[in-house]
Amino acid sequence: MDEKELKTSTKQRVFIIIIAVIMLASIIASYAAIVISGSVNSGEEESQIDEAKVAEYQAAYDAKLKEFQKATDSDYKKFVSHKGDVVKGYNEAAANENGLKTKDIEKGSGETVSESNYLAYYVGWCADESVFDSSFDDNDKPTGFRIAIDPSVGMIEGWNQGVKGMKMGGIREITIPGELAYGESKEICGGKNKPLKFMVMTVANKDPLKALAKELETATMRLQYASFGVDYDEMMKTSDQ
Repeated sequence: MDEKELKTSTKQRVFIIIIAVIMLASIIASYAAIVISGSVNSGEEESQIDEAKVAEYQAAYDAKLKEFQKATDSDYKKFVSHKGDVVKGYNEAAANENGLKTKDIEKGSGETVSESNYLAYYVGWCADESVFDSSFDDNDKPTGFRIAIDPSVGMIEGWNQGVKGMKMGGIREITIPGELAYGESKEICGGKNKPLKFMVMTVANKDPLKALAKELETATMRLQYASFGVDYDEMMKTSDQ
């Protein structure tokens, strides 16, 4: 066999190159599939939380909520007794035109509120009288509170302006124009730039209520994350590393 017979033709060389490219692409694709599959499986493993843990978080939340509602029962009864004093329905255009409006339903007798010295119970209404959010355990048939918010984490500007001058234990009606609520940044009550109405009760941000409210917040977060298959405590440990 001479040298001429060993040489490949141009057509053969082209064919060999095509085959090589296809094989290389196949290898790369297979490797990518393995990596992606591994990442997905890893993510699934990280997000899995067993039913026993979910049940544990549910029981802890139920117990903490019961403790919180017992501690805030007198506040709840006082707050809910004034719910009927608020004219819940309002004209959106007029509320936006009139600017921020406040009305004291019951004046408090404690310290004057500042940005970080108070907790608040609240209920918020849209113009059609529907409740968009509240501290109640049930917006339609409340039996107690489920939360006391800490406004120092950041509130809409209309809220911050609306509580100025309040004293602890006071209850105030606050009507907020859209520009001092969420403006164009968020849809609420069926659209953007919607005015909102709140009834707010302020209480001192002190223990034991302060600690209890924080504990309930943590219990709530654990339970909510668990419903998505994520262990809140493990997630927080990872984020701190």
